[in-house]
Amino acid sequence: MNEMTSIAADDAASVTSLPRRRPWWRLPLMLSVPLLILAGGLWLWLTSGHSVSTDNAQVGADIISISPEVGGRIVEVAVRENQRVKKGDLLFRIDPEPYRIALAQAEAAVGNARIQVNELSSNYVSKTADIGAMASDVQLAHENFDRQKDLLEKGFTTRAAYDQARATLASAEAKRAVAAADAKAAQALLGVGSGGVHPQVAAAIAARDKAALDLKRTEIRAPTDGVVVQVDKLQPGSLAIASLTSATLVAGGNYWVDANFKETQLAHVRVGQRAEVEFDAMDGKACAAHVASIGSGTGSQFSMLPAQNATGNWVKVTQRVPVRLALDCTPDRPLVAGSSANVTVHIRD
Repeated sequence: MNEMTSIAADDAASVTSLPRRRPWWRLPLMLSVPLLILAGGLWLWLTSGHSVSTDNAQVGADIISISPEVGGRIVEVAVRENQRVKKGDLLFRIDPEPYRIALAQAEAAVGNARIQVNELSSNYVSKTADIGAMASDVQLAHENFDRQKDLLEKGFTTRAAYDQARATLASAEAKRAVAAADAKAAQALLGVGSGGVHPQVAAAIAARDKAALDLKRTEIRAPTDGVVVQVDKLQPGSLAIASLTSATLVAGGNYWVDANFKETQLAHVRVGQRAEVEFDAMDGKACAAHVASIGSGTGSQFSMLPAQNATGNWVKVTQRVPVRLALDCTPDRPLVAGSSANVTVHIRD
């Protein structure tokens, strides 16, 4: 029994004395951790400083305020909210009847002006004829005066007859001068302006053209292709006020991105550099772009109340500078003006 116990004890001692085998994957795992850290640091060192990024970016587009140039009551609305329109499409119509009446009155004013000009022309012709009649009277009076003068020198007439002939000649010459002045005044009233048109007729024609233009402006049409918005307030019967925005048109086909970079990121940003834009509204899909321009002022400088830093408790705040990027790709769907985007500019290309 003691012998068996000693044999078992010897076997146990031999087992415990054997070296324990480690797993084969432990060493590679231990080596991979510093290798990964080294690779990550190397990648960061190689890629750092090659680009600048910001998520403070928005999509921009041409936004046109649609304002009627004449006022009146709206009688027709031809579009609905977010409808895509073409250049020249009717948006809404203002009641044209008052402007048709004004155009008819302007047409009548043109006719009256032409009648008055014809009257002035007839008056000028009459005054010119009076000059001819007065010239005949002057010639007759002059001949009579010469005759009386010769008779007086020969003693065959009286001094009174001579004086009467002289007075008649003076009166005829005065009447001829008055007729010439009247004719000149009539000619001045008949004077023509540029284009050979009498100023009175030209003014009436201008008023008629203005009335016709106002009538045409009762139809408000799209100035360009795009999407019309904010038209819910346009209802038949409501009043449209001249020069007051009634709707808005977001012009299509011309989109850009305004990225607000920190001023500390702009040291190596240049116009023309390659960039990438990721639109939040398109699941972050990237789009190629390039730097089109760099703002000449920070956003705070163009605010309504610019910040005043000339105070004792001034705290330096990193400013944002707008950088405009032009898109070099065609998005799969129309962009939304004002939507957010992420921008990366490659400054080490």
